[in-house]
Amino acid sequence: MDFNAIRKDIKALNFDSLRTDCDNFFEGVIIKDELGKLNAQLINFLGEPVYPSKNRLPHKAQETIDGFGGVTSGQTLYYKNLGSDSIFAMLWPWKDGQRTTVKIIQS
Repeated sequence: MDFNAIRKDIKALNFDSLRTDCDNFFEGVIIKDELGKLNAQLINFLGEPVYPSKNRLPHKAQETIDGFGGVTSGQTLYYKNLGSDSIFAMLWPWKDGQRTTVKIIQS
């Protein structure tokens, strides 16, 4: 799995704004109408969300996301361990119900 391929496909969606786009970190704000497409792409690349989930987060995932503010109720986390690296995506919905902040990180 290549982070650049994920980033390229995600950037094809309709974003309200792009905040950061570099080699190992992507952040943007996506509009509600594109959220279903985004989730489908993330499932395709990273598998089902690890949060919310009935299962505990892997320790490495918890450690990594804590450095980015963690996840709480209403937010979604995708995580894929690639051995020495991992890729995760965090979705933080806005209170307006129209936008969601998306952070995709390779660490």
